[in-house]
Amino acid sequence: MNRTTSTTRSVTEQQRELAAQGIKYVFAQFTDIHGAAKGKLIPLAYLPDIVAPGAGFSGPSIWGTGLPRNGARSEYYGRADLATLQPMPWMPGYARVALDGYVAGEAFDACPRQVLRKQVARLAQYGWTLNAGLEPEFFLLEKGAKGYDAEAGDTLEKPSYDSKSLMRKRDFLDQLSTGLDQCGLGVFQIDHEDATGQFEVNYRYADALKAADNFMLFKMAAHHLAEEQGMLFSMMPKPFADRPGSGLHFHLSLADASGKPLFALGAGETEQGDHGLGLSSLAYQFMAGLLRHAPALTALCAPTVNSYKRLMCGESLSGTSWAPAFIGYGENNRTVVARVVYQRIEWRLPDSSANPYLALAGVIAAGLDGIENHLAASAPVNQDVYEMSAAQRAELGLQMLPQNLGAAVAALKADTVLADALGTSLVKEFTSLKQAEWLEYCQHVSAWETARYLDRY
Repeated sequence: MNRTTSTTRSVTEQQRELAAQGIKYVFAQFTDIHGAAKGKLIPLAYLPDIVAPGAGFSGPSIWGTGLPRNGARSEYYGRADLATLQPMPWMPGYARVALDGYVAGEAFDACPRQVLRKQVARLAQYGWTLNAGLEPEFFLLEKGAKGYDAEAGDTLEKPSYDSKSLMRKRDFLDQLSTGLDQCGLGVFQIDHEDATGQFEVNYRYADALKAADNFMLFKMAAHHLAEEQGMLFSMMPKPFADRPGSGLHFHLSLADASGKPLFALGAGETEQGDHGLGLSSLAYQFMAGLLRHAPALTALCAPTVNSYKRLMCGESLSGTSWAPAFIGYGENNRTVVARVVYQRIEWRLPDSSANPYLALAGVIAAGLDGIENHLAASAPVNQDVYEMSAAQRAELGLQMLPQNLGAAVAALKADTVLADALGTSLVKEFTSLKQAEWLEYCQHVSAWETARYLDRY
């Protein structure tokens, strides 16, 4: 079933088509505030019920809703977006449909998909679409005597693009790629990444809402297929201290209603500052918004305690870390938070634990702030920031990203522009949960601490 044409068919027609394909159940799926796929299995015969009034869920049982245990606002309804209805080839007999959250008959302002919808609608007022290509990195791990790790043969000191380990995982990667292609994602590149056990799958870009939906479908497929093959698929940002972490880079560009790219320098247009990057004034303003709000965006793009083990300069097993630690942009510069390549912006801040709806909503809100207030981007940084001294970075005005979850949450709480755009209810729930996570981590006594201090003092 093709996503672009499904909305033109009646629910009955879609039921009939799915039944002919052997579909018996629809997984009615929503995404909680942490970015985890949740939902219910619905027999195909009851598909109309989850379009309206929707699939019912206990509101307070869902992370981040803040809903009460009683009364009209205790029930969370997920209404099916039939544009997302399609079979899951890796799970014969089952289809998936994405849900939008509703409470008391109104769009729920703390539903991540509704939060992104709101920002997409702001862009639509200008006649614009944000296209986003998400690049998921992940670990494929096997359980051994010492816990989970890469398979035994994946041991190279610099494993980037390793052919042998890649081919040993070809069955999983082929099933994943084939299934995603049948869902219309268009996988075009698969590689072994910089850490042992780490891989990346690239598929075609899409508009922001579809990109987030596709990412959730990717995760669901990968989790299922890995589990069936006795492996653990993990998007934990940095599961190993001495290896690079997993990023989720966003390739961003704006287009008008005709599909014309708006970040490319137009005919007769003079580039800001003569930077030579081929970017339009609109692109620089969008960039300036991203950079201004980068500290607050860090909480949305790097939302776990573990995320900040990735967002540091330093050496790793493969020789470098590709995670940004400083707020800046440059031409094909992977050492700053924004890399300009092919007249688009690669936003390198997100890691693989990010909720795609909230991270993309934050990106749009920040970029629109830059455009609407005609913010000017600073000069590009075209040097290796990792190799600079602190004095050199200071001279260029390079500020550090928040270096722990507590600092990032504080930055988000203080950013009234983002809070107003995303919704105070959502930001309140998100920051409350993440602040509690940070405090719990701070109070935890680790094995490293006891080994270091127990018999020292």
